[in-house]
Amino acid sequence: MPRTVAVEGAQVSIPNEFIEMRDVAIAAAREAGTAIRAVAEQGIKEIIFKGEGKRDLVTEADKRSEQIIIDAITRSYPDHQILAEEGTSAGGGGAYRWIIDPLDGTTNFAHHYPLYCVSIAVERAGEPLIGVVFAPYMNELFVAIKGGGATLNSAPIAVSGVTDLIGGLLCTGFPYRLDGPTNNLVNWGNFVLRTQATRRDGAAALDLCYVAAGRFDGFWELNLQPWDMAAGALMIQEAGGTISDPYGNPFRIDGHDIVGSNGHLHEKMLDVLAMSKNGHGAGKPNAETEQRAKPAGADATRDETTA
Repeated sequence: MPRTVAVEGAQVSIPNEFIEMRDVAIAAAREAGTAIRAVAEQGIKEIIFKGEGKRDLVTEADKRSEQIIIDAITRSYPDHQILAEEGTSAGGGGAYRWIIDPLDGTTNFAHHYPLYCVSIAVERAGEPLIGVVFAPYMNELFVAIKGGGATLNSAPIAVSGVTDLIGGLLCTGFPYRLDGPTNNLVNWGNFVLRTQATRRDGAAALDLCYVAAGRFDGFWELNLQPWDMAAGALMIQEAGGTISDPYGNPFRIDGHDIVGSNGHLHEKMLDVLAMSKNGHGAGKPNAETEQRAKPAGADATRDETTA
């Protein structure tokens, strides 16, 4: 039978299978986070560079975390599909797909910068149903369930009430390759001039959760992967915010670009992103920005995403 939970003072019925999958995800994320902390405390012994250059990292913590999560899922749901960043995939015939980033923010982790996390989502037919993001260094657990709201360490969270860009704190990220069309630098310049401040923290899943918790007022990034976005996107929706692609179209898990906001700033963020196509750079907006165009780098040839 469905379970009833309180969301914003109302009683909401949540399917038992959603509750059970959430609990499996939470336990897996916490166990993986403990393993990541152990690697950090004992010292990282292995760093491998993926692709060209020395920006895309993977450590033994990524691999250990992914195996812990995969084992937890397959024990409980052997028929479910799995998509994970470090290459593990399963093509079970079940309707549900688990999307995993075992260590989002690997570069931060390798430099002992504490903003990194484990991200686990469950989706069905392209719709996120469960989102769990655990930041082990800070012991912060973000959880969202479709129709059941979002929480931080079991306390309900909600997006901010900021209504003007100039009063907003935004966040974004950049790809490993900065010499291509998806480098996001023009968009960054446009936002820096129009917001109170703009940050780059290097962990998209955590950045999206920070929007959900009202710490950031908006987030945008291009050239991401499903494991970067799936859990955090649901977190924003369940916390009362808005998500889309950079053109205002519905967000897709298997897309590559995302805009997430408190809702109040969403249209304004889309307008700023539309400026970049017209070559305004970091200049002042003009009438052309009223008609949105493709943001610089969106849907272009994909570079690898940020760590």
